[in-house]
Amino acid sequence: MNTIIRKSMLSVAGLAFAGGVFAGPIAGHNDTATATAAVDAKPVAVVQADKPDTGKLIPHGTQGAQSRIALNDEQTANVKAIIAATKKAGMPERAAVISIGTSLQESKLENLGHLGDRNDHDSQGLFQQRPSSGWGTPEQITDPDYSTTAFLKGLKQVDGWQDMPLTVAAQTVQVSAYPDAYAQWEQQAADLVAQYWNS
Repeated sequence: MNTIIRKSMLSVAGLAFAGGVFAGPIAGHNDTATATAAVDAKPVAVVQADKPDTGKLIPHGTQGAQSRIALNDEQTANVKAIIAATKKAGMPERAAVISIGTSLQESKLENLGHLGDRNDHDSQGLFQQRPSSGWGTPEQITDPDYSTTAFLKGLKQVDGWQDMPLTVAAQTVQVSAYPDAYAQWEQQAADLVAQYWNS
């Protein structure tokens, strides 16, 4: 009787051991694969969350040939100021793209003072806004936060601006002599918003 019990116990122990040997590495492999997939998936999700959706930045695609300039520290600081003012106004990334594209055309993102004989009337600042047209004082419109906020207030008054091509939205606010010129800056403006929106 003892021999039968002993053999049965050894058989059960042997099966348990064999099951552990076979189940252990396979289960461990599956756990490792799952853990690796989870680790691999996390950075991708974080990267995606950090960048605005391209579809929101350029919903209609760019129009015509695109221009691009290298930015210095001052211009980059102005990009960040435009984005900060856009966020403060509670407006989406698309508004920042339109604002930056407009400023790229108007001033190459430089906060311009009065240019004397080279000035377009009394236009100044990032958006070449005119004190004589009611945009504010020279001191106000050469303040990036103020000038961006003033531009965004004008943009908010344009019905359907979110669904317009950049050049149409910008021209409706700016009333430029060159209404189609804004379009060429849309890709660089979108790239800058994607780069700095969450920084």
